[in-house]
Amino acid sequence: MVAPSKRSESSQSSSVGRLASLARGVSEHLGHAVSGMQRVNMQARLLSLNARIEAARAGDSGRAFGVVAAEMASLSERTSTLTADLATRTKAELAQLDSTLEHLGAEIRGVRLSDLALSNIDLIDRNLYERSCDVRWWATDAAVVDALARPDAAQVAYASSRLGVILDAYTVYYDIVLCDLHGRVVANGRPARWRSVGRDMSETGWFREAIATRDGSEFGFRGVHRDDGLAGGELILVYSCAVREGGRSDGRVLGVLGIVFNWAALAQTIVKRTPIPEEERGRTRVCIVDSTGLVLADADDARVLASLDLPDRAAVFASGKSHRVVEDAGVRTMVAHAVSPGYETYRTGWHSLIVQTLTE
Repeated sequence: MVAPSKRSESSQSSSVGRLASLARGVSEHLGHAVSGMQRVNMQARLLSLNARIEAARAGDSGRAFGVVAAEMASLSERTSTLTADLATRTKAELAQLDSTLEHLGAEIRGVRLSDLALSNIDLIDRNLYERSCDVRWWATDAAVVDALARPDAAQVAYASSRLGVILDAYTVYYDIVLCDLHGRVVANGRPARWRSVGRDMSETGWFREAIATRDGSEFGFRGVHRDDGLAGGELILVYSCAVREGGRSDGRVLGVLGIVFNWAALAQTIVKRTPIPEEERGRTRVCIVDSTGLVLADADDARVLASLDLPDRAAVFASGKSHRVVEDAGVRTMVAHAVSPGYETYRTGWHSLIVQTLTE
C-alpha cells in the first residue's frame, strides 16, 4: 500500500489556512474602508445641507450655489447606496468564501486522517494474515505430530524444544502450546516462563474452533483478550489449528496447536506511532475497534477493552473508508474511518478510527 504524502497534505492544509486568514483580513480591511466612506459621505451630506440653507438665505444671488448643493446631496445619496450595496454583496461573498475554505480545509484533513486510518488497519490485516499461515504450517511439524501420535516423555520434550526454537526465531509470540484431543496442554515452547502444561483449554473458543475444522486449510481464532492461563494477563490473540495424523491436511485429528500472539507489541505500536503532527496529537484519538465497538487498541492504554463512545457509530462503521464532522456535546469533531480491507484470504473485519477535535 502506498502511504499518503504527509508533506503534500500538510502543505495543502497550510495553504487553505493562509487563504482563510487572508480572506478574514480582506473582510476586516473592507469593513474599515466602508465605515470610513460612510463617515465621509455623512460629512458631505451635512455640508450640502448647510450649503442649501445658506443659498436660501442669500436669495437670488445664492440660487446657483443652491443648484450645486442639491447636486452634492444627490451625489451623496447615490454614493451611500453604492457603498451599502458594496458592503452587503462583499460581506455575503466573503462569508461564502470563508465557508468554502472551511469545507475545503475539513475535506483535506478528513482525507489525510482516513488515509492514515486505512494504513493502520491494512498493516494489522497483513500482519495477522501471516499469523494464520504460521499456525497452519507449524501444526504439520513432525515433532508436533509425533508428540500427539506417540505421547511419551521423550517425544513431548522434543516437541517442546522444537517449539522453543520457533519462538526464538519469531519474537512476536509469547508462547506456542500443544493440546491433546481433550484440550489438555501437553507441551509448550517456553515452559520456564509460562507454566501452562497440564492446563485445560477444552472450553476456549480457539480450541473448539480448531477441533471442528474440516481440514488443514482451516484455523481457529480468539480475538483480543487477557488470558492468565497462557500469558500472565497480557493482551493476546490466539490462532489455532488441528494437528492431524501424518501432518496431512486430511489426516485424523490428534490435537490442537495454539500460537499466543503478542497483540500489544503490534497494535499499540501502530496506533501510538501514527504520524499525527505534534500540534494535533493532544486532541487526536487513534484506535482499532471490532464490529461491536469494543476497543482493541488505543493510543491511550487505559481505553483498551472498553466500549467505544462515538455518536452515530453504526453509520460510521457502515461507510467504509470515510470522514465526517460530527458534534458531540457542542464540540465539532472530525471522525476518520476505515474498515478492514483484508489481505489475501484473511480479513479481520475490524475498524480503524482517528477522532480529532477541531479547533478552528
